[in-house]
Amino acid sequence: MSGRPVDDLPEGSWPALHDAARWLGGWVFRPVFRLHRHGRHRVPADGPVVLVANHSAFVDGPLLYGMVGRRVVFLVKRELFHGLMGWSLPRIGQLAVRRGEPDRAPLMAAQRVLRAGGMVAVFPEGTRGSGEAVSARNGAAWLARSTGAVVLPVACRGTYRPPGRPRRYRPRVDLLVGEPFRVSDQRGRAGLALATEQIRSALSGLVTELDGLRVSADPSMRKAPS
Repeated sequence: MSGRPVDDLPEGSWPALHDAARWLGGWVFRPVFRLHRHGRHRVPADGPVVLVANHSAFVDGPLLYGMVGRRVVFLVKRELFHGLMGWSLPRIGQLAVRRGEPDRAPLMAAQRVLRAGGMVAVFPEGTRGSGEAVSARNGAAWLARSTGAVVLPVACRGTYRPPGRPRRYRPRVDLLVGEPFRVSDQRGRAGLALATEQIRSALSGLVTELDGLRVSADPSMRKAPS
């Protein structure tokens, strides 16, 4: 393996390691969760894509990484880049971001991936226990607007375990892929704000849609934690 840059991964990535980890991610959760995927055919097979997803548990990122079906570069909080993960995450093409402060370097690296036709994944609202898409930040909208990438919303439910609740045996986990869309190309801060709201609204609506699908499949989930 080498650190040679490739088009759809950041510089320093090991493509073979990325592909092996993604294959493993597609299988490792099957004994742990009862996985149900909806709308996977909506994932564009090629071209620049900004994937946005709600985030309720640490496992959401690794789960999506293995289930998307193509190479994907995640923006990951810098706190996870230590020890073994600090060695492996950059090599499988993941980018470290500092939360709560300006950090242009990973955004510029993500922009290069998108301009080369790759996929970048962002959890716009950071980490919230409930996984609600409440406050999409500007990063996803900026990336989509600056590269012409489509936005692909993905909703995930079932991974969150509220504090104090016992661990569930093979809980049902659902992933719902929404329709790709393009954000507003209106210029300036107003255009960025509009694009950010488009992403927030699409993701929020998809989470609501997925909640309805889960209740239809199992009415007992009406009051169950997500």
